[in-house]
Amino acid sequence: MQRPRPSNPGAVPLRMSVPSNPRRVSLTPEPLHCTSSSHRVWSLCGEVTMTSERADTHFWQAPARRGSVFRSVLRVARRAPIGAAAAIVIFLLAFISVFGPMLAPFDPLELHRADRLVGPNSTYWLGTDAFGRDQFSRLLHGTRVSIIVGLAPVAASTVVGSAIGIVSAYAGGMRDVVIQRVMDAFMAFPALITVLVMVSLLGPTMLNVILVLAVVTTPTVNRVARGLTLSTLGLPYIESARASGASQRRIILLHIVPNVLPPVVILAASLIGGAILAEASLSFLGLGVPPPDPTWGNLLGGQNRDAFEVAPWLAVFPGLAIAITVLAFNLIGDTLRDTLDPRMRGSQDVGAGK
Repeated sequence: MQRPRPSNPGAVPLRMSVPSNPRRVSLTPEPLHCTSSSHRVWSLCGEVTMTSERADTHFWQAPARRGSVFRSVLRVARRAPIGAAAAIVIFLLAFISVFGPMLAPFDPLELHRADRLVGPNSTYWLGTDAFGRDQFSRLLHGTRVSIIVGLAPVAASTVVGSAIGIVSAYAGGMRDVVIQRVMDAFMAFPALITVLVMVSLLGPTMLNVILVLAVVTTPTVNRVARGLTLSTLGLPYIESARASGASQRRIILLHIVPNVLPPVVILAASLIGGAILAEASLSFLGLGVPPPDPTWGNLLGGQNRDAFEVAPWLAVFPGLAIAITVLAFNLIGDTLRDTLDPRMRGSQDVGAGK
């Protein structure tokens, strides 16, 4: 039997009422109480028409969430003001590394023999060195080299070390044992001695310094990534993914990497400061980026080292730049740990009484 359909959309919808006798079904025109006048439900004919003002709004007419990103940044800054200050310092360092050579008042290699070992003044803001070179210009140019040498090896070691640790832990067995014993052999020697030996063998160039620092920091990242992977493999949803027939690549990329990534990023932030400090130490010893290219370590070494007693500004300003940069990256690492680690967030909320 064909079901009745309403003659016009404005008609009163029919409501089916079931009496005590289930064999008799009567159709009574009773109005339905809808939450909105624009909703009309037609019973018995199985037709539901739902319209609303929201549906008539196109996606380009939807109100945008203005300032949501800005409010999120302000909320994080209020919660961690020290981390916000460190982020500002890192942003300034990135700006100087890009535009520093354009802002330098002098050529960093230009010699002013008549103005050797001149203290800070209106012409030479940070003074001059033993050759009459402007220290402010050299400090600006050295920022780019120091930041690159700090970021490049850590980025390489983070990618390589995480990949080795995840694959080693997932594979298990003898392959895991062999890989980890090789990593333990690298970590058995002090990092600074390993860097000095390898740079001495390869030669003091910027590329060699980056390569050596990446090799030295890779075992540390590998150990952290492997431990996190082993703890993740024992979780129930990993077993469920395997039981559902998920491939190894899918399990690693969708289930293991998201759990390993936050702690590794926190570790990388702290390793950047160590890499910058290691480059400064190598340059101070004459094994870093060779002169005349200015770096913060070169500003502390070479001929300037013999003039520290009569010109202390030669050590103060590069030393402050190194200390502030290393401190900023370490504080960023602490802030990321407090933000990304749910256990730290929980302890902060309990301590704050939230």
